Amino acid sequence: MFDVQKIRKDFPMLAKTMHGKPLIYFDSAATAQKPNSVIDCMADFYRNHYGTVHRAVYELALNSTERYQQSRKKIKAFLNAANDEEIIFTRGTTESINMAAYSFGKAFVKKGDEILISAMEHHSNIVPWQILCEDRGAVLKVIPMNQKGELLIEEYQELLNPRTRLVAVAHISNSLGTLNPIKEIVQMAHAAGAKVLVDGAQSTPHLPIDVIDLDCDFFVFSGHKLMGPTGIGILYGKKEILNQMPPYQGGGDMIESVSFTKTTYNTLPLKFEAGTPMIAEVIGLGEAIDYVQAIGMDAIHRWESELLSYATFQMKELPELKIIGEASQKGALISYIIEGVHPLDLGTFLDLKGIAIRTGHHCAQPVMQFFNIPATARASFGCYNTKEEIDTFIISLKNAIQLLKS
Repeated sequence: MFDVQKIRKDFPMLAKTMHGKPLIYFDSAATAQKPNSVIDCMADFYRNHYGTVHRAVYELALNSTERYQQSRKKIKAFLNAANDEEIIFTRGTTESINMAAYSFGKAFVKKGDEILISAMEHHSNIVPWQILCEDRGAVLKVIPMNQKGELLIEEYQELLNPRTRLVAVAHISNSLGTLNPIKEIVQMAHAAGAKVLVDGAQSTPHLPIDVIDLDCDFFVFSGHKLMGPTGIGILYGKKEILNQMPPYQGGGDMIESVSFTKTTYNTLPLKFEAGTPMIAEVIGLGEAIDYVQAIGMDAIHRWESELLSYATFQMKELPELKIIGEASQKGALISYIIEGVHPLDLGTFLDLKGIAIRTGHHCAQPVMQFFNIPATARASFGCYNTKEEIDTFIISLKNAIQLLKS
């Protein structure tokens, strides 16, 4: 049985009060709260074990390097990647996508080639591809979606052609919650000779991930959404593709030899990891993976799906409220608008009740333009949330409608 109350005790932030009310944290899609095990692990490393990695033979450095490399192995197993070398450490999902766009583009994209993204992408999965297309003379095309927030797969098939070099698509939309059919998308892209990058920022904390089963060529995510620290992200890439791509940055660790006439680059993964890395953050992410795996990703997904269904049913009972994004397959987040109430006012009202939600365009302005709205409010759930919190949230929504509706 899923023991949410036991899990909640692991998160010190959940014991806080805000404006005199118990904190109800419904913004895990932006960033997840951290369990004591991650906080303690990083503090202990800095207090008792800190040393650099890869560069020295003294014991502290050797121990740091070992723990650092163990985290890479944990992440490889967590994603079910084939090789440790396929796991590249970055600063987050955004840097992972930028790295892939720059290096893949330099190796494989030429004038007249095409990159496909979807209509529901986060800005981080739009702008790097725009920059690439401008730089290489390529063409950016967009997979359309319907009013439910589902991609139009037949139109996607029509967009694929021999000029398509890469498809970049969110696993779960951060603004709509849509869970996209990634395996089908990958199969169709590969049949056309294209590669696929999956933005897993919203899926990795909530679903079991198997990159071999998905057969994607790249998969990216951020540690802070997975209950780990900020400043650490992952770029998974198939080894044979990464080996053909040039480095993203130059500096220490990414070299094999340097002279003033020529530099040769290191092997994977170090070729893409220039400079002193985020040592404590990498170790903290490894600890976060230990934590969620101890609960079980399947169990997390089942509980969050239950929370999603419970909240969706009650929110649909409010006639003034409209859910934006009603795909048949969704992650544990709900974007919505209330007639006559600005999302910013709603967010401020709920904050005074101790309820933390996200309001705005969610770094997805094209999505807002598609639905002809300036912004939404978004409630997103983690494995530490409860149905009782949702009940309180619904009561507060009803109060907001009575007090704020113009």
